[in-house]
Amino acid sequence: MRVPIDREATRAPVMGPAGRAVGAGAARLRPAEHTGNSYAGTGPAHAATGDPLRATLALMAPGTALRDGLERILRGRTGALIVLGYDKVVEEICTGGFPLDVEFSATRLRELCKMDGAVVLSNDGTRIVRAAVHLMPDPAIPSEESGTRHRTAERVAKQTGYPVISVSQSMRIIGLYTNGQRHVLDDSAAILSRANQALATLERYKLRLDEVSGTLSALEIEDLVTVRDAVAVVQRLEMVRRIADEIAGYVVELGTDGRLLALQLDELMAGVDGDRTLVIRDYLPAGRKPRSLEDALEELDLLTAGELIDLVAVAKALGYPPSADALDAAVSPRGFRLLAKVPRLPGPVVDRLVDHFGSLQRLLGATVEDLQAVEGVGDARARSVREGLSRLAEASILERYV
Repeated sequence: MRVPIDREATRAPVMGPAGRAVGAGAARLRPAEHTGNSYAGTGPAHAATGDPLRATLALMAPGTALRDGLERILRGRTGALIVLGYDKVVEEICTGGFPLDVEFSATRLRELCKMDGAVVLSNDGTRIVRAAVHLMPDPAIPSEESGTRHRTAERVAKQTGYPVISVSQSMRIIGLYTNGQRHVLDDSAAILSRANQALATLERYKLRLDEVSGTLSALEIEDLVTVRDAVAVVQRLEMVRRIADEIAGYVVELGTDGRLLALQLDELMAGVDGDRTLVIRDYLPAGRKPRSLEDALEELDLLTAGELIDLVAVAKALGYPPSADALDAAVSPRGFRLLAKVPRLPGPVVDRLVDHFGSLQRLLGATVEDLQAVEGVGDARARSVREGLSRLAEASILERYV
């Protein structure tokens, strides 16, 4: 079994002692982008997207050949130093040892780590390039480690931009150095325990989210929404997403042991990211310089855990005035979220309906003939929209008062 290592995903810029990015990979990096992906299909590949640490942890998760090799090293009570990548920068800091260029396997890694020195893998992780090499990183690179092996691993990771694995012979732990971070691999039982606690928390928060979302739908029908009601839903959506992101990290570390956890996460998070976008589009304040959806999402991502608890801070991220009085102001939704619940209604048609009518109340009061005036809405679709909105309105009222 080969270990696929994505060179671009695992390399990251690290600041050297002079305050400059070091490593040959520094110039090739792209800034992280907000994708707004849902958690459907959460797994190592999905959850690791955009995160160098998680991308590397996915390569070392249970069920991979690399993890098998590392566990063999631990059972053999030997240490190891493994560089996950090879280029000119790595070659320059390697002395001694011998070239191999053989196919990677867990057993070969275990045998080679019996010798003193480090093992260097190819960029894609499919081959063992060198073994028993002495790594000589720049001693000026700062390191907080005290042991020789761990200090070398940290400096090599910072200088080359490649992940470096250090297996402690005395402590019997596996440490990963990447993107300026140190991460110690735990056993699956400990990770599962933390993941199950987080999953129970997610279930409680999801129930509360469903409650406030239902309340918001009923208030929208009655045109009684305040900024506080809308912001409360956005707040809960963001809390749920952050808990889910933590669980997604556990899924990555668990590898094949996290399949059931990933299925539970997928079920709980179905549609959450879509709802988050729709609610924000419904309630972005209008003005001379209205905040865009992308700006609002970015501002929400930047909120700390403490700020997220404060409704005023969440409202400010959406573009509302940062005052408690602003939360009690009346606001009317545009209708994106409710129209998205109408079956078989394409997104472009939803956008045109919102642009034409401007608010949910005008949509609810529109006749079939009024709806047909919108481009792309014929007689059949207009009746479908009219009936769909009526059913949704009736269901929201019944759910609230019955």
